[in-house]
Amino acid sequence: MDRRFFSTALVTAAAWLGTSAAWAQAALFKSGKDFLTLDRPVATETGTGKVEVIEFFWYSCSHCNAFEPTFAQWVKNAPKDVVVRRIPVSFREDFAPQQRLFFTIEAMNLLDTLHPKVFAAIHVGKLALNTDASVLAWAEQQGVDKVKFNEIYKSFGVASKLKRAVQLQNDFKVEGVPSLGVAGRYYIDGSLAGGMDRALKITESLIAQSRPAQTSTPAAKPKS
Repeated sequence: MDRRFFSTALVTAAAWLGTSAAWAQAALFKSGKDFLTLDRPVATETGTGKVEVIEFFWYSCSHCNAFEPTFAQWVKNAPKDVVVRRIPVSFREDFAPQQRLFFTIEAMNLLDTLHPKVFAAIHVGKLALNTDASVLAWAEQQGVDKVKFNEIYKSFGVASKLKRAVQLQNDFKVEGVPSLGVAGRYYIDGSLAGGMDRALKITESLIAQSRPAQTSTPAAKPKS
């Protein structure tokens, strides 16, 4: 789903590039053409020595649904110093129930099981899941504790995460989904990259560039 309207191809899992290869390939990717460099870096939530990657998505987006299996595999193969976050966008007010749904199952540690099921419910089961009532009914059908889900869904904590998600969306100037933010400095989407398969390759090169420079310990001088 894109405000500018772009179509993204189904992506195939790509092998991770080595750091040197990623740097070499980076010469092929140009800021302003293949990705955007933010005017003002965005604070990340990762620790020292980590690189943050954010996926911006919308459950009802057919392109996000197509991208999800490959991105999920990409995440599993990611190096240990890469921290991935998923952020549901809100281009309209009726996106909010799905945002709340995501942050609720995240808080309940149910992302691994329910995140793909939400996509399936919408794109296979043809459920809109765009109202609080429909989301709560669907969650109950999944065997989730109804009282606990409802409590978290309507909590101040989830409301705060919605506000933070919108702020991140604005800070990265997200124009369409699926799209990716890297290290709080770079923005990539299928329109810029020419497809989400290439977007992942660009992401890998930017991750390599964003890693702290490796320092080596000088060799000890031989004793005379």
